[in-house]
This record gives sequence, structure tokens and C-alpha cells, in this order.
Amino acid sequence: MMRPLGIYVHVPFCVKRCPYCGFFSSSCGRSGYKDRISEYFDLLEKELDLRARQAGAPYFVDSVYFGGGTPSLADPELFERLLDRIAGRFSIAPDAEISMEANPGTLTEERLKAYRRAGVNRLSIGLQSFDEDILRTLGRIHTAEDFTRSYDDAREAGFDNINADLMFGIPGQTLRSWEDNVTKLVSMLPEHVSFYSLQIEEGTKFYHDYKMGDMAPVTDEEDREMYHSAISILRNHGYSQYEISNAALPGRQCRHNLKYWTFRDYLGIGASSSSFMSGVRWTDPGGGYEGFVKAGAPQDMLSEYHKNSDFDNASDYMITGLRLNSGIGMKDFSRRFGKTVWEMFPEAQNEAEEFFGSGCFKEESGRLYITEKGLDISNRIMQLFV
Repeated sequence: MMRPLGIYVHVPFCVKRCPYCGFFSSSCGRSGYKDRISEYFDLLEKELDLRARQAGAPYFVDSVYFGGGTPSLADPELFERLLDRIAGRFSIAPDAEISMEANPGTLTEERLKAYRRAGVNRLSIGLQSFDEDILRTLGRIHTAEDFTRSYDDAREAGFDNINADLMFGIPGQTLRSWEDNVTKLVSMLPEHVSFYSLQIEEGTKFYHDYKMGDMAPVTDEEDREMYHSAISILRNHGYSQYEISNAALPGRQCRHNLKYWTFRDYLGIGASSSSFMSGVRWTDPGGGYEGFVKAGAPQDMLSEYHKNSDFDNASDYMITGLRLNSGIGMKDFSRRFGKTVWEMFPEAQNEAEEFFGSGCFKEESGRLYITEKGLDISNRIMQLFV
């Protein structure tokens, strides 16, 4: 029986590296990068061929997600070629969701039309903010006007499934300006909104500035106030928050990302990409990716390789599933693992009483889920199942 598979493709090239970004990426400027990206896509095809031969079960692909970096730096022809390769190795479902992340500073109407013709049918645009001062703080290469133009051009190009990213908890940002940003975005009616709190990641410029005392992050209270105000505004405009940092209009949840949160198989190709297939997790190397592919993707060159135990699978299922507002189906858990949640995690039941009692955690109507009140301490709740 054919099994559904999501494929994540990491495209690590950026015009310049944002000072807050902790993802693997490489700055390539605004020119002279086309050959590098084309050579990289050649490597992606080779890794795809290797993974298709290694797959231990027959799969069909129902989602592809081009993330980065800035995938919209790559020419549309490269996407078309790689998608054809995927179709030849695994087959792609007719209604597959094909997503591409994009920076508004790299898009034109003609490129958007070409991406759509190449097969991309969902666009995720990195807005982050309509506030020009905040965009400069974040080191973004685009303006608010660039986003608005790109959004309108994407609609003209035929994209009827668009996500926009917003970021909060940024030094210099006020609650009022944040609420104005969310309200302005939802007035444009994107099908999906992702809203993230700024995380100061080790190894980034922001982390260096923070350690040197040159940057003061917002307080936890301010961060949480922004978060809950966004949930309220989104709800009032018809969006349903379905995951900690994501909301969508009815039926427009990101099908690919749901694979991560519902314990489904996904294959990552590209430098630093991660995979989970048939109970095995692995991560490709970052800087040594070219040598890794040319060597035939040997296991000992992976950044991570782990074959899950039954307990690992149950723990992963809980931690990812509790990110969803719908939480965990208790019967589904028992069917998958042959035990109830509390039989698998006996110590967690007593420890969870504190969270049940405070209204942060609920077991109701056959489901176990974190409430909106509990989202602020979601990591503490999930930790019960590690």
C-alpha cells in the first residue's frame, strides 16, 4: 500500500543573512549567485535519487515545501525540474500542496507567474512587519511596500493560497504597533498567518549583541501580551489558530507542516535538512553537504541519525501533537502504541494535575490538549512526556 510522504527542500541561499536567523544559510548578494544555486539544485536531484532508492516502503508525495534561506532566489525552471524529478521517483498526488518561501525583496510579477507555472501552488511570504524601523532592526532587505506589491502580484499570478509571516517581541516594538500590523495583514485576507516570537539564537548577531549588552529584549510580559492580542485579532477576523504559531482561514491549514505535528513521514533533502521516515530521524550535514552527496550520502556523515524506540515514538507523538490546538486523540494514541497515554507515561499523570487544576491542560471529549491559557507554559507541559 502506498504511503503519503512530505518532502522538504532546503534552499540555503540569501541576499544577506538576517541578524536573528539561526537556520543554515549562505549569503550570496544580489548578483553572481545563479551558477551556485544551479549547481546546488544538481546536488538536490542526486540526493533525491539516493533517497528514493533507499526508501523502505512505496510512497507518493502529497506535499513539497521549499524552505530556506530564500528559495525565491532560485529560478523557476529549477523548481520545475526538481518537481519533475520528484514525480519520477515517488509520484506526486494531483492535489499535492507545493509551497515556496519567498522574500518580498526578490519577487517580480513575471517570476511569480513562472513559479506558478512550474507547479508551486502555495506561497509563504516573509513579511515580518509593516513597520520600516522594525524591518531595519531585523536586517530585512525588503520594505512594507515591497510586500504589498508582491502580495498583489501573487494574486494576479494565480496564487490562491498565501501565508504571511509576522514577528513580535522585537526590541523597539510596541503593543499598539504590533496590533496595527496584525490588523493590517488580516485586512488583506491571506489564507494563512504565521506569527512568531523573536528568539535570540546562539551564533547569531542578535545573540552577540545581547551578550555584549547592546540589545535589550522585550520582557516576557510584553511578549505574551503581544501573542495573545494576535490570537484575539485573528479570531475576530475569521482565522482559527490551529497550532501554537499558526492560524488559517477554514480549510487552509498548512498540510505540509501538519505532517510534523501529526507524526507523519517526511523526507528532507538539502544542506541541514531533517527527515523522519519509518521511525528513523536523521539530519543532513550543513557545510559539508556537497561532499556528503558526492560520497553517496553515507550514514556516518549525517549530523544526526536516530532510530526511535517505541517510547521515543510515543514521546515524539505527544510533543508534536500537543502543539496543535486540537491536541491528542486518546483513542488514536492507544491504537498506535497499544497503551493508553497514562499507561505509557505513568509519572506524567500525577505531575499533570497541577496543569489540569490551573486550567492550562485539559482531558475532555476523548482529547488531551493545552488550553490558550496554557500556551504560555506549553514547554513545561510537553516536558512531562519526554
